Amino acid sequence: MKPGTRSFYGQAVRRVLARVVDHLDAALDLESLARDACLSPFHFHRVFGGMVGETPMELVRRLRMERAAWRLAHSGAPVTDVAFGAGYDTHEAFTRAFRANYNMPPTEFRKLSQARIELAAACGVHYEPHAANAAAAAIAAFTPRHTGGLDMHVDIEDKPAMRAAGVRHIGPYIQINEAFGRLGAIAGPAGLFGHPGAVMIALYHDDPESTAADQLRSDAAIVVPEGVKIPDTLTEHRLPARRYACTVHKGPYERLGDTWARFMGEWIPANAVRIAQGESYERYLNDPTRTPKEELLTEICVPVE
Repeated sequence: MKPGTRSFYGQAVRRVLARVVDHLDAALDLESLARDACLSPFHFHRVFGGMVGETPMELVRRLRMERAAWRLAHSGAPVTDVAFGAGYDTHEAFTRAFRANYNMPPTEFRKLSQARIELAAACGVHYEPHAANAAAAAIAAFTPRHTGGLDMHVDIEDKPAMRAAGVRHIGPYIQINEAFGRLGAIAGPAGLFGHPGAVMIALYHDDPESTAADQLRSDAAIVVPEGVKIPDTLTEHRLPARRYACTVHKGPYERLGDTWARFMGEWIPANAVRIAQGESYERYLNDPTRTPKEELLTEICVPVE
């Protein structure tokens, strides 16, 4: 085991937690947070979300909401001032969000004699109004999420170089199936499915936490042997030969996000691997048109040092 690897990501996430708690009113610089964790923004999003159970933005919104609830219960500040302090532009938007979290409007919450400000959080980190050192209190309270990721079966493999032909998808990653539909309409008539090793893969390029959903870039692609002509309407992708940590998700594609979270946020931080620069990908091992959803197999591959 490489010295320090086992605790590296836990320490990195704790540093980011401390920074968020200490600068709760500051604009969230996600690229800077990723650099602090020595990760690309894409990989940082998955590691942080998997370990904490919330993205950095979700954590900030929840802590600001808990602070707003405390101010309602312990100060006479007007609701509008509390709303602005929580990052909302209007009283109405704050009231809707507050009701969604506390099941009552701010004015009713203020009347409670013993109001509970803490919202559900798997990580154990909450707004601490009386802590002399809020960052230290957050780190002490932090509990990394454990939902079975430590028991995952993961292989470290040296993968050969891969050539693929794909179509670009711009928009929410969950909608990449639209791109696979377009890919099939081109690759089928071109005969690309008939070649050995012609499996479908997905490449994801942007961090969904720092990139607007309608601007996320991904590619639906099919692996193509060397020497096979790629239609002009498809884009060629080259993945170099390198080492990957790989696990297999079994079940519907809709639950892939849960497997990613356990893999990146639980298994990787607890084992002797470091994520390397480069693209992660999903490889689809059976045909969704002929396979029951619960039997679908998807290999997740993450580049490691």
